[in-house]
Amino acid sequence: MDLLHAIVLGVVQGLTEFLPVSSSGHLILVPKLFGWDDQGLAFDVGLHAGTLVALLAYFWRDWATMALCGLDDLRNRGLAVRRFQQPSQLLLLIALGSIPAATAGLAFNSWIEDNLRQPWLVALMLIAVGVVMLIADRGSRRDRSIGDLGIVDAVVIGVSQAFALFPGVSRSGATISTGLVRGLDRESAARFAFLLGTPAFVGAALLKFKDLTGNAIDSTDLAVGFLTSAVVGFAVIHFLLGFLRRRSLAVFVVYRFGLGTLVLVLAVFGVF
Repeated sequence: MDLLHAIVLGVVQGLTEFLPVSSSGHLILVPKLFGWDDQGLAFDVGLHAGTLVALLAYFWRDWATMALCGLDDLRNRGLAVRRFQQPSQLLLLIALGSIPAATAGLAFNSWIEDNLRQPWLVALMLIAVGVVMLIADRGSRRDRSIGDLGIVDAVVIGVSQAFALFPGVSRSGATISTGLVRGLDRESAARFAFLLGTPAFVGAALLKFKDLTGNAIDSTDLAVGFLTSAVVGFAVIHFLLGFLRRRSLAVFVVYRFGLGTLVLVLAVFGVF
């Protein structure tokens, strides 16, 4: 791997992890398109660690507020959850919503990694979830905010996050779309998707980290990939939240349709 290779994959990870276009799909397609060797598990962990740092850096105030309010509520209100402050209740909803993805990841992640990485499958998922995003964006009420979330919302959005294990789905695409279906406005759907995704990022990184024994990689390449994905990821989070205050998901739907169709055509002609 050379330095340009590391930078390109860091940019791809930072861009596509948070935009609703599927980072796993792009990290499969880009190396195949350029004929690059597999970047290896260690580098993959570095890229995901970078985007995890971006999430924590961007939302650190949210997490600090939830933690402090949670401790205050436990001390003063015990287990009377209905009397908890809103940040404490949000923390509980994130924990509840994380269960489906954690369960599915432990049960199926290895099998999916070994069997569902074909470009044509990625293409079909890009198109199929694009249809879901279009329907959710056009047909939802969008009259609720994060403060209106309840247990059913957290579970349903959490289940949709579990489907992001399939390459081409997109964690943010699935969870934002489901948030819209549940009536959240676009910015609130994206914000909750990112908060809900943080524990999943931690779990995914830990699962991959335990398999790192014997995986060697140049420390410079690893550092460059990590830093690039972190910086680009932070910028993309900021961009997307602002974008969704004013715009719809249409541009991402068009991109998914276009890329999915292109990959299918290239697969038919044997490019992949």
